[in-house]
Amino acid sequence: MDQHGQIIDVYVSQRRDIASARRFFGTALADHGDPSKVITNRAPALANVIEELIPGSLHNTGQYENNLCECDHGRLKARLGPMRGLTTNRTASVVIGGHGFIQNLRRGHYELCVDAAPVLRLAAAFAELKLAI
Repeated sequence: MDQHGQIIDVYVSQRRDIASARRFFGTALADHGDPSKVITNRAPALANVIEELIPGSLHNTGQYENNLCECDHGRLKARLGPMRGLTTNRTASVVIGGHGFIQNLRRGHYELCVDAAPVLRLAAAFAELKLAI
């Protein structure tokens, strides 16, 4: 895990409603387990679903609490500038999901390349993935 123990997950949908929030958190919980703390913005749909699915976790909606997440997405935003954005939800989902995977891989949140030094994790992961393909 990285120094903050954070895992960033992404989900692209047309609307920010309870059904979308439930799908996102259902997938995230299945992939990463129950967190002790969840940081989001103040969207009512997120608050309802977090209270329903993860009642034991602290839901933090402080003004500057998600700065780590926003900084993390800065790299993605820098790459999207020259591309003039993403035109479809499918494209956005693939690109943003890939970015989230790489960032979490660098942090050591997967069993892939756990023995590699943090600086070499990405290269080691691709070497392991190449053998699997």
